[in-house]
Amino acid sequence: MPTLTAEDVLRKAREYNVKFIRLQFTDIFGVLKNIAITVEELPRALEGRVMFDSSVIEGFVQNRESDIYLLPDPATFVIFPWRPREGAVARLICDVLTPQGEPYGACSRAALKRVLARAKEMGLEFRVGAQIEFFLFHTDAQGKPTVITHDRAGYCDLTPVDLGENARRDMVLTLQEMGLDVSSSHHEIAPGQHEIFLKEDDALTVADSIATFKFVVRTIAQRHGLHASFMPRPLACCNGSGMHLHLFLWRDGENAFYDPAGEHQLSELAYRYIAGLITHAGALTAITNPLVNSYKRLVPTDLAPVLAAWSEENRSTMIRVPAQRQEGTRVVLRSPDPTANPYLALAASLAAGLDGIERGLVPGVPLSENHAPVRELIRRIGLPRNLADALRALAGDAVIQNALGQKITARFLEAKEDEWERYQARVHQWELDEYLTNF
Repeated sequence: MPTLTAEDVLRKAREYNVKFIRLQFTDIFGVLKNIAITVEELPRALEGRVMFDSSVIEGFVQNRESDIYLLPDPATFVIFPWRPREGAVARLICDVLTPQGEPYGACSRAALKRVLARAKEMGLEFRVGAQIEFFLFHTDAQGKPTVITHDRAGYCDLTPVDLGENARRDMVLTLQEMGLDVSSSHHEIAPGQHEIFLKEDDALTVADSIATFKFVVRTIAQRHGLHASFMPRPLACCNGSGMHLHLFLWRDGENAFYDPAGEHQLSELAYRYIAGLITHAGALTAITNPLVNSYKRLVPTDLAPVLAAWSEENRSTMIRVPAQRQEGTRVVLRSPDPTANPYLALAASLAAGLDGIERGLVPGVPLSENHAPVRELIRRIGLPRNLADALRALAGDAVIQNALGQKITARFLEAKEDEWERYQARVHQWELDEYLTNF
């Protein structure tokens, strides 16, 4: 996105006849929120003087709440292309501050900024690309989403089999018009499943872009009479949806993961970064796979990333290192799903990697294709099998907790433990089908 100042934003708002501005921010759980203001309030907003209640970002309404202030980032100013040009609507992504002007403890954008600052002190720049998958479903007569897919297409199929091609095209065009750099898009393996690939950029921009991406995709799907779902596994019979994060570290203008003389042409720093991700895999999974349903995707199949290990080819591992080298050398974190808070997912994955670098951790050899059965490996090196296991790992991981901050960690654990207990208390149809007659 172009670098803009507050003065640039005011000028563009006048130039494009903007009447309303949505001040957007992301809550702890990755849900995009906004407060709409009129253009007359824009100067006051750009000074960080719009106040709100902390419950909107923490996800809890409690007896005592804090006042918070929204400070827009001028670089994120974008006009919504699907709204009328006369009386246009724009958005600004905001940081959340305390009344004293300090970053608010529950602001996930601030958490990412803290870890990025630490990387910068080490002379490192963190850049990210993202492959994001989602389903397009029909809605019923009342407009509620169903799990009925709109096509029977498969991997990279096209019209007339891929009935979502027009909607996906409009999504890509809208994303590009809003300043997001799209690399590619295609139909995925499951019917009604799609993927759009956001190109590599600096991590904060990509986190903003992922938050924007989900909002735009759902908006454009709705305009096509469809419902876009980022639920990790909405259909038991089909693959789930992932959000593969392509992670790059740069130092002094060069790819720090690449070493032509290193084993597999990877640098020692790359190995240490990979080892950090594997060491903190359990706690990291709590952040990158935050729903009960997330673990219905992480099951032992040929394509599911279920192992805390790395490989160049094996897709059962959470980490894959693609064949491309030199400037394209990267580590692909395959386990996250698109319901993750992008700011926290990137903050946690960077913190894990930096811990590996600082401690000189070693990841071990890459997992080959000729390995023991996946179920056997899961018992030894598997990712958490459910949300409760992941939350226990997070509760015991000081590195990931420090990356999130005390307030985010406490609120996240509290809410997610409650989510797990509510799930555990329900009797599900599978249990009735499996047990009611026989026991």
